[in-house]
Amino acid sequence: MCGITGWVDWNKNLTNYPTIVEDMTETMSDRGPDASGTWLSGYCALGHRRLSIIDPSNGAQPMYRKYGGHTFTIVYNGELYNTMELRRELEARGHTFRTNCDTEVLLVSFIEWGRGCVDRLNGIFAFAVWNEREQSLYLCRDRLGVKPLFYAHSHGTFLFGSEPKAILAHPHFQAEIGPEGLAEIFAVGPARTPGHGVYADINELKPGHFLVYDRNGMRIETYWKLEAREHADDEEATALKVRELLQDTVERQLVSDVPVCTLLSGGLDSSALTTIAATHYNKNGLGTLHTYSVDYVDNAKHFKSSAFTPNPDRPWIEKMTQYAGTEHQYIEFDTPELVDTLKEAVFARDLPGMADVDASLLLFCREIKKGATVAISGEAADEIFGGYPWFHREDALNAGTFPWSLFTDFRASLLKPELADWIRPEQYVRDRYAEALAEVPRLKGEDAQANRMREMSYLNITRFMPTLLDRKDRMSMAVGLEVRVPYCDHRLVGYVFNIPWKIKMTGNKEKGILRKALEGVLPEEVLYRKKSPYPKTHNPNYLQAVKAWVNEILSDSSSPILQFIDAEKIRKLAEADSDQFNIPWFGQLMTGPQLFAYLAQVDTWLRHYKVSVRH
Repeated sequence: MCGITGWVDWNKNLTNYPTIVEDMTETMSDRGPDASGTWLSGYCALGHRRLSIIDPSNGAQPMYRKYGGHTFTIVYNGELYNTMELRRELEARGHTFRTNCDTEVLLVSFIEWGRGCVDRLNGIFAFAVWNEREQSLYLCRDRLGVKPLFYAHSHGTFLFGSEPKAILAHPHFQAEIGPEGLAEIFAVGPARTPGHGVYADINELKPGHFLVYDRNGMRIETYWKLEAREHADDEEATALKVRELLQDTVERQLVSDVPVCTLLSGGLDSSALTTIAATHYNKNGLGTLHTYSVDYVDNAKHFKSSAFTPNPDRPWIEKMTQYAGTEHQYIEFDTPELVDTLKEAVFARDLPGMADVDASLLLFCREIKKGATVAISGEAADEIFGGYPWFHREDALNAGTFPWSLFTDFRASLLKPELADWIRPEQYVRDRYAEALAEVPRLKGEDAQANRMREMSYLNITRFMPTLLDRKDRMSMAVGLEVRVPYCDHRLVGYVFNIPWKIKMTGNKEKGILRKALEGVLPEEVLYRKKSPYPKTHNPNYLQAVKAWVNEILSDSSSPILQFIDAEKIRKLAEADSDQFNIPWFGQLMTGPQLFAYLAQVDTWLRHYKVSVRH
């Protein structure tokens, strides 16, 4: 895992500006703490920060190869899980290799198959290849968007980076935000509409897309998307197929030349990955698998059961560590460090994010990094298999908007009236929702309920899941930890997307088909444990701390957020009785405390990045 960046400019000789691409590259030193490299030609400059996973002694980037008298240069962030199959096929076609790393395999794949090479890749990736003969840059991002990639194109200059901060480091690029970006922050955030970079002139290369930039301009094409297909397998065959796919992808993702661990909550998703990984370790004599979990000081004391969080994780974690025979480490954080890390989480994302849900993950990853460089995580199973409560509640199914963010009118009420009139948050969300529904692949002959559940699956995979994948990538890479997400394997996602809802709900249980697929793999009580999300703090001190922070912001006339929000309304909200803070802000985990933390993060972001408003 790494950080990549680059600059193409037809109006300058970039060899005269080596420090610019060096500065852009250096912004991502946390993503790649092990090595750094830049490459310059007349019109293209590339930069790379490396986190060494496979063949640490080789594989330095930018990497170039000459073929047929022409030079191809690559920068790459990611991991290929079918490297050996690709390498054998390329060797059979006459290619030779100097390293054991997947970077070289990817570069040679591009040389051999051109832009179509991406159809052969199994992995998580964002990469760029400069073709010197064609004077063209090829950018590509993995199918589900696990690895990030942003770009900016203006007046003959093209910039890209794994994170916005790399683009913002270019001296001719300013941190600005327009009405659309403000709507993303205040109406959609911490989610982000696919393709939007929030900052004016910064865009995101969407998952499953590639981009070509040359002297004829820029063009973007889709190479993969979810498709609606008839599902021919019965319940038994479906469960077997899910099990086979999951086992294959986990075992592929355990390949590493550095220590690997799993994140274990004691829930269905992480327990399945941990058990498969531990079994693989035992079978291949790889030693004892290490597992990690996160919690908060005094959380058990303050825990209150809810529909979203029915029970604490710890007893289930203990059950699973004994069952799988792992070496487990509990990591706990207290309120002060959680609040302190809210700012650092903004710098990792380059945007306000999921408040303490981000901050705790950042702290968690920092501790894991002390013992491992690669972690396996259960992210995305709920989106793919239909595990969230909103898949099962009529009010959410019929809400006519994104079910994780039902109260845009409340959000709008916190804004200054003139800002609300300018960005029209409720209309903005309606438009984004309509766009998402228009993309849904349909299956002829499906009834209304099946069609609605297909819509919900599509919305969750393409609109909610990216928020969590962004979070996982930025918080982990901010401390140089690579996190792999087996449930995002495109073969698994494409197959499960087309499983009829009745089969997905086998046994009348959420994620029923996944539970059936794992029969005999997990203890029965874990197999049928009710879903419990990533833990958040229940300590009332956290609420008091973020309220105090917001009150400080409201009392400081220089606070940049004051130009956007109704300060008096938020002040009254902060003065209200704490029992009223079950405010639905975003998803399952962000309520009243996270609303205040989010506003504080917005102010931090505006200050630190010196964001100006483009009217």
